[in-house]
Amino acid sequence: MDSVKNNENHKSLESWLWDAACSIRGAQDAPKFKDFILPLVFVKRLCDVFDDEIDRIAEKVGSRAKAFQLVERDQKLVRFYLPLKPENPDELVWSVIRKLSDNIGEQLTTHLREIAKANPRLQGIIDRVDFNATTHGQRDISDDRLSNLIEKVSEKRLGLNDVEPDIIGRSYEYLIRKFAEGSGQSAGEFYTPKEVGVIMAKIMDPEPGMTVYDPCCGSAGLLIKCQIVLQEKMDLQSRKNYAPLKLYGQEYVGSTWAMANMNMIIHDMEGEIEIGDTFKNPKFREAGRLKTFDRVVANPMWNQDWFTDQDYEADELGRFPQGAGFPGKQSADWGWVQHIWASMNDTGKAAIVLDTGAASRGSGNVNRNKEKEVRKWFVEQDLIEGV
Repeated sequence: MDSVKNNENHKSLESWLWDAACSIRGAQDAPKFKDFILPLVFVKRLCDVFDDEIDRIAEKVGSRAKAFQLVERDQKLVRFYLPLKPENPDELVWSVIRKLSDNIGEQLTTHLREIAKANPRLQGIIDRVDFNATTHGQRDISDDRLSNLIEKVSEKRLGLNDVEPDIIGRSYEYLIRKFAEGSGQSAGEFYTPKEVGVIMAKIMDPEPGMTVYDPCCGSAGLLIKCQIVLQEKMDLQSRKNYAPLKLYGQEYVGSTWAMANMNMIIHDMEGEIEIGDTFKNPKFREAGRLKTFDRVVANPMWNQDWFTDQDYEADELGRFPQGAGFPGKQSADWGWVQHIWASMNDTGKAAIVLDTGAASRGSGNVNRNKEKEVRKWFVEQDLIEGV
């Protein structure tokens, strides 16, 4: 019965989240506003969880007013401290945002920046969005539409007792998926279809405590799938005490990096997500060398044509071995494969999504073809398990 109830809650939450997204300007335009919607839903979860923590403390100290004072003095009592104080301490913390009536975009931006300032882990994640931003003198999202969105988000509580981390997490990913479906060709920048991610995670078959890395992690979906698959495996073995995976990712696009961090937190998972160009400047290093991992999962952007042979030759991390190296300027697919191979430890495994052309381009060319030569090198080194 519990699984049926959870599934109903999951579907209900998905529908509500999408309705909230569409409350701005309808389904067709909803993806354009993802950078406003995703942080707002994320902050709603933070507010409701903070309320639950305040209630827990209030039971011990006698009132919510005393609980607020105690948490303000010792912010380590809660996971994320929110400097939002309702006029009546018995009111919900989210009411501070819900009651905004004048200069909504400006005040909402200020509140999110104050939350980020109080929580270093959230800096650069929820304070990067300006809800008061304009383009050519026109507000990107008007106060009226922002008010409608806040009201829609207010309809459901997202606290610890209202929705489990896996359900809010899956629903949040559903919202990301809907945005990806409406984003056309740019969808792959931040989302890999759930079904693909689950297959990759099951192939990787991670064990407790393993390190898992995604060099172009998008919204961190592949990393999250690996942890979920581990959890499912442990549940089947009736194991409750085990070490979670150590998750690492790097993402180039700032807004997507923020999305990845929010996605990890809302799934109640911890990971290290760096920002920057992995190909030219991989952030995960140890003693001046590339850090290596037990598992690597990736869906790099296909057919990138802006890297040159100089980019490969300038590498100081030993990622591009003699016999492989520069695969030609027309596609960096096999350049990414080489980076991933260099990021695996001695017993490591990787699962990669590539364009179908990566398996055959240049194969019919009687002359020397750089991409074919790199592919041949991987086959001859017996590094490819399956395609």
